[in-house]
Amino acid sequence: MNSSHVAEGKFLAGYNCAQAVLFAHCDNLGIDKDLALRLACGLGAGVAREGEICGAVSGAIVAIGIKYGRGEGEDKAKAEETYARAAEFMAKFKERHGSVSCRELTGCDLRTAEGRRVFVENDLLHRTCARCVETADEFLLAEIGA
Repeated sequence: MNSSHVAEGKFLAGYNCAQAVLFAHCDNLGIDKDLALRLACGLGAGVAREGEICGAVSGAIVAIGIKYGRGEGEDKAKAEETYARAAEFMAKFKERHGSVSCRELTGCDLRTAEGRRVFVENDLLHRTCARCVETADEFLLAEIGA
């Protein structure tokens, strides 16, 4: 099964956007799937439902860090490379969707009951968030390979 089907399936099974994107790339990254789900758990809905950076983008940036990031005792140049790759990823995502902000992408404040009502009534899970998960997976696949 390709990563886009894995990401979409995980997302539609009730995992958040960050979890779905990171989970779909566990095998390629050589990381434990349960650990990936735990790592990304707080990143959904714009980090803890705060509407900040899109969770699908956050999950992808975590994956980029796992693939290219600076580890213990490694040269600082690896951090700079990771920043550049993450910034490029965000720019491409923003070009396609107009923003990397969860609140701007969904048009509602998920911290409030009213915002969550609007989210459900307008089926933003499928109309907006699933598309963001799909885009993040697509761009991440191009970035880190299969």
